[in-house]
Amino acid sequence: MEDSNNTGKIVVALLVGVAIGGALGVLFAPDKGSVTRRKLLSRGEDLKDAVSDKLTGMMDHAEEKVEEGQKKIEGKHA
Repeated sequence: MEDSNNTGKIVVALLVGVAIGGALGVLFAPDKGSVTRRKLLSRGEDLKDAVSDKLTGMMDHAEEKVEEGQKKIEGKHA
């Protein structure tokens, strides 16, 4: 249970860092606005994919733990 709490904190910290970095990038961007927007959209899509992959991994891990628990319970009742 503690691992999922720490993972949640890491994901939130990552999202906050990306938001701050994006804002600073826009403020100090040497490119035209249209180019900067394209870059931000691309990075946003990359971030979305990374978070999606991380959540999928967490869900897979949780499913494995549930299955392990079910096997233990079945073993005790056999």
